[in-house]
Amino acid sequence: MTDGLPDIISGRLHVLFCGINPGVMAAATGHHFAGRSNRFWRVMHLAGFTPEEISPLEDRSILRHGFGLTSVVKRPTARADQLSTEEFVAAASAFKQKIACHAPRAVAFLGKAAYCGLSGQRDVAWGLQLNRLKDAAIWVLPNPSGRNRTFGLDQLVEAYRQLYLDTVRCESGGA
Repeated sequence: MTDGLPDIISGRLHVLFCGINPGVMAAATGHHFAGRSNRFWRVMHLAGFTPEEISPLEDRSILRHGFGLTSVVKRPTARADQLSTEEFVAAASAFKQKIACHAPRAVAFLGKAAYCGLSGQRDVAWGLQLNRLKDAAIWVLPNPSGRNRTFGLDQLVEAYRQLYLDTVRCESGGA
């Protein structure tokens, strides 16, 4: 197994999407959200972030649209519940430094576990958070993993669309 998955990141992004940690398939292929049941790329397109559905093999093309990809913890696992609290604590400083260095307008945590693990909070609401991370707005969105059966495709799209409308469309002056 590889030692994580490289970030797809550059400075001044509209949104940096942040997963909990890489899945085994993503780490094995070297491409973000590569699992067959993962709905990330479909949701991104349907919510308005990309004009077409990006293939995981073309994940780097997301930078052309002003978005990036990272994770809180770099160690790949089959399930997020295989991570320890200590791994989140150990990752926090480097993660915050990454946000300070690249200065995205918003950081979107994909799943409450990602943000709770990083922030140390026990429970958070979905959507825009009141606090900020190194000047970036913080959003908590449902995890698009196929293992997340709590949210159907339409619910995922609606949650992600709120971020798009608030962060991207408003910034670009879209209709």
